[in-house]
This record gives sequence, C-alpha cells and structure tokens, in this order.
Amino acid sequence: MQAAGKTGKARSFAATHGLGVMCGLAAAVWLGAAEAPTKLVNSGLSPYAISLCMVAGVFTARWTVPTLLKGTRYVFADLKENRHLIPTAVLAGMLWAVANTLTVFAIRDVGLTIAFPLWNTNSLVGIFWGWLLFGELKGASRKNIAKVVLGAVAIVAAAVMLGFSTIHGDGPHAGRAVSGVLAAAGASLLWGTMYIPYRKAYVSGMNPLSFVTIFTVGELGTVLALVLALDGGTKAAIFHSPDAKPMLFWLFLGGFAWVIGDLFQQYATKYLGIGRGIPLSNTNQLWGLAWGALVFGELGHADMAHRLLVVAGSLVMIAGALAVSTAVATAGEDSSTDATLLRECVRYRLDYDRVRQAYGGAEPDGRNERRGWWDYAIVAAAGGVFVYLGWNAKVPSLAMNMGWLVALSAIAVVVAGACGWGLWRATRFS
Repeated sequence: MQAAGKTGKARSFAATHGLGVMCGLAAAVWLGAAEAPTKLVNSGLSPYAISLCMVAGVFTARWTVPTLLKGTRYVFADLKENRHLIPTAVLAGMLWAVANTLTVFAIRDVGLTIAFPLWNTNSLVGIFWGWLLFGELKGASRKNIAKVVLGAVAIVAAAVMLGFSTIHGDGPHAGRAVSGVLAAAGASLLWGTMYIPYRKAYVSGMNPLSFVTIFTVGELGTVLALVLALDGGTKAAIFHSPDAKPMLFWLFLGGFAWVIGDLFQQYATKYLGIGRGIPLSNTNQLWGLAWGALVFGELGHADMAHRLLVVAGSLVMIAGALAVSTAVATAGEDSSTDATLLRECVRYRLDYDRVRQAYGGAEPDGRNERRGWWDYAIVAAAGGVFVYLGWNAKVPSLAMNMGWLVALSAIAVVVAGACGWGLWRATRFS
C-alpha cells in the first residue's frame, strides 16, 4: 500500500474495505483480551469498582495513545473543526461506561465464555441504526442484503443457543443465570446504540483519535457517578480497601487493552460502516472464549451437552458476523454513503471536499502534527502511573494457565503491531 501523504487523494469506498477488515480483526483480538481482568470480580471487588478501575485505565490510555500517534496540537485542531460532535462523543462515552459495568455483572453471573456471545448481539442493534440513520445497505445488491440479513439471523440464533445453555446449566454460575443474561442483553443494547455517535463523527470527517479523546470524558464521569450513587459513595471500598491497591494494575491493564481494541474498532467503523465493522470486531467472542476456556478453565465443570451448545453457538455467531462483514459495498451503497456525507456537510456547514478527503483516509490540509513538550509529559505521566501500579501489583489468587496466558498475550501484541503498521502506511492514522 502506498502511504497517504498529508494532502493525498481520498480513496474510493471500496478501496478502504480491506483496511477496515484488517482493523476489525485486530479489534477482535484486543477486545477479547481486555475483559479477562474483570475476572477479578471473583476476588471481592464490586462490579462498579471493577468498572471504575478499568475506565481509569481507559482514560489514561485514551489520552496517551492519540498523543503518541498524532500529538495534542493535531487532536485539538480536529476537535475545533468538529466542535458540534463533542456532545455526541461524551454521550457515547456515557453509554460505554454503563454497558461496561453491565458486562462485569454478566461475567460474574454467567462467566466470560457465555457473556461474550450474548452481549455481542449488539451487531443487530448496530445494523439497524446504520440502515436507519446512515443509509447503510440502501442501494445494496441482493447478495449483500442476503449476507447481512442471514448473518443477523445467525447471530440471533447463536444468542438463543447460548442463553439456553446458561439458564439450564448446572455449573457454578447457574444460580444467577437470568440476571447475567439480562445484564449482557442490556450491554448489547447500549453498545449497539453507542455506535451512532461513532459513525456520525466519521461521516463528518473527524479523526478517530480525536473522537476517543473526548469519548473518555463521558466514560470516566459516568462510571464515577455510578460508584458514588450505587456503591457506597465516598465510603466505597475501592477508595479505602487496602486489598484493592494490588489489583489496580491488572484492571488498568485491561482498560489499556480495551483502548487498543476500541481504536481499531473505531477505524473499522469508519472504513466499513456500523453494519459491517461491528460484526467483524464482534468476533472478539472467539478470543473471549479462548481466554475463558484456556486461561481460566471456565468449561472445566460443564458436561458435554453444554460444551457443545457453547461451541456451536459461538461458531454460528462467528459465521453470521463474517457473512455480514464480507458484504463488500456496491456502487449503489457508495452513492448512499456519499449522500450521507453531503447531508452532514449541509447540516453543519462543512467543506464537502475536506470531509470526503478525511473519510477516505487522506490527511486534510493544514493539520499540525508537531509535538510539544507537554505531549512527552503526558506520555511520561501515563507511563509512571503504570509503573507505580505494577510495582505494587500482585498476581490475583485465581486459577490460570500461564502458558496459554503468555501465548494469547503474544498473539495480541503481534496482531496490534502488524495492523498498526498497515494502518500507518495507508493513512497515517487518519
């Protein structure tokens, strides 16, 4: 791929499909790994506390990664040009924070292996919003429509299979199966709706790195409010318990991993749309299954029938997600997308050529990527936080297969490096 210069020409919508697929697959790997630290809920911390600690790690990483890749001058110039999107980015962060808290409840009540596929039905919600609000699939070929519809049906069928395997199971989570399924379903609805601000930002020409910088404000504010309102206020154990400090590093690390995955997911949403990008990134359930089963042994007590239901449901969900995401946009869909770009430009008085350029992965003119001293200070401060927490960390008292933990972690690092390099070569992270 040829590198896109600062004033390079925008690519066609079809040309960015492969780039979006690459980002979606990388997102799946990291989003799957990010939920593993929430297993610490079994060590006594409340789901609210777990979520707060993860979001604190998310907050740290969301300011650090954009600073490393583009610099704060670039980010704030982009935000100034797209100030109308700041409230929607904050709202998206609020939705994410509530959904993330629900996932912790789901993991506690039904386990990581089961919870992942259930909340990944957010694909269906995202497909609906993409079609209704952004013209996705309008003008699509019959083949593409069939892929999307059949893929959506497969995702629903898989969720039903996994739900029944949980409710009728006799494993350690069976007594709280209903509450766990409801928590995962709530997370699915909120995460599916959260993609509306994502897509709206990118059809207005906003850079994903700028979007996530504001996104994190809504995240941290909301989860802190949840702790203060529902988990004991300022007397919450997370603020006072000496047992919490050794666990913070792992939860911050989970938040950091989530940021890496979410950034790739942001680029997948930009270059593929909601209806295709999200199902592809939702193959993270395969990686969640790997972490849950191989590292934490979650299927160790299940009988053969329930194992087959979990595996079959997971495979059906993957097949459905891939069917949706491999529907490459046709000329008719490209025209619908172009009409959406024009609509946003008219609504907010934006320069269409500039928005089209940014949407296609080329860098708009006049963006300053020169780093200031404060950029290095931000990175150093974030690194210092992780070093401090790591120094005081201890390995959680959970049964884990260290060999599989190392192997899955290594895969995640390699995938991030390869995808990040490809994204930089193609778009300079635009």
